[in-house]
Amino acid sequence: MIQSQSEAQQAKRGRAAATFAARLTLDGVTRVYGEAAALSGVDLTVEAGEIVCLLGPSGGGKTTLLRIIAGIEKPDAGRILINDAEVAGPHAFVPPERRGVGLMFQDFALFPHLSVIDNVAFGLKLLAPADRTRAARAILERVGLSDFSDAFPSTLSGGQQQRVALARAIVPRPAVMLMDEPFSGLDVQLRDTMQEETLGLLRETRATSLIVTHHPEEAMRLGDRIAVMKGGRIVQAGKAEALYREPASLFVARLFSEINEVPIRIVGGAIETPAGRMSAAGAADGPGVIGIRERAITVTRANTGVNKGPAGGLSGRVLDRRFLGDMTRLDVGVEGFDRPLKVRLAKGSDLERGTDVRVTIDPSGILIFGSENIAES
Repeated sequence: MIQSQSEAQQAKRGRAAATFAARLTLDGVTRVYGEAAALSGVDLTVEAGEIVCLLGPSGGGKTTLLRIIAGIEKPDAGRILINDAEVAGPHAFVPPERRGVGLMFQDFALFPHLSVIDNVAFGLKLLAPADRTRAARAILERVGLSDFSDAFPSTLSGGQQQRVALARAIVPRPAVMLMDEPFSGLDVQLRDTMQEETLGLLRETRATSLIVTHHPEEAMRLGDRIAVMKGGRIVQAGKAEALYREPASLFVARLFSEINEVPIRIVGGAIETPAGRMSAAGAADGPGVIGIRERAITVTRANTGVNKGPAGGLSGRVLDRRFLGDMTRLDVGVEGFDRPLKVRLAKGSDLERGTDVRVTIDPSGILIFGSENIAES
């Protein structure tokens, strides 16, 4: 059997010690600063050993939620439970060091005056010195940094510092692991590698994990489930495929797919579009928006003679063309649409600006949102 590079590295380094994963429950968690609500009744359950990504734009409350779970801040209302035991709420407040929660900060927060091994061993003060050193060396070997144990953080690369921070957070074997945008400071190629290695380590240790990110692709790659946050609330949670295929709002749809947004009017549970009449069952009559995925649009060269070319479709003309490496994006003026439609073609296209085309739209790539699902999007 052929091993991937990360699997081969893992076999060479050994495995990390498993932890006792715990269920994490957020029950109506609220946090207010002055008159502004950073969190407004957040409800979420992360099952033991599950990895959930908190996805959303900056200012949505993701980092505040992690700080409350870790015990750095207190909620103004609601409860945090670990294995059904309240650790923050009206009846209890367990200090951070007694929660069994590991927290990895966005900037890694390494101690510059401590060596790598001392950074990693910092959270093991309850162990005897020899046991503390042994545990720190074992996790450094697992993350491939055993040769850097006596180095200082300033001498390490960004990827190496990320490994040290991860090792320090995981070595106490926390029941719950919290990570605040851990890959945001890394370049694209290194980010992919570190995501793969981090995911492998979290699976090995079986720690219940909550990872903050504002990158949808990162959330889909890492999370068993994704919880989308906006304005201090979780607006939708579920598996990546469900959020992609059935977004609850225009806001969620924008996160997971490039879409063309076209204003429409819903009448009698249906809409009329240039591509035909469509059902809008369940949506209230009134203004709405259809989202047409850029990848759901097919563009072919128009007929140049009688009985040549594809039948059907809408007439259009290529207004602009952009080469994007493994795909091409076109701006196409299409009959019946007030604005050009953006189209992403997975393969290279020879359709230059000014080319007359026929345009077909896959109905499964059309999302319909009533006014109640487009507000504040």
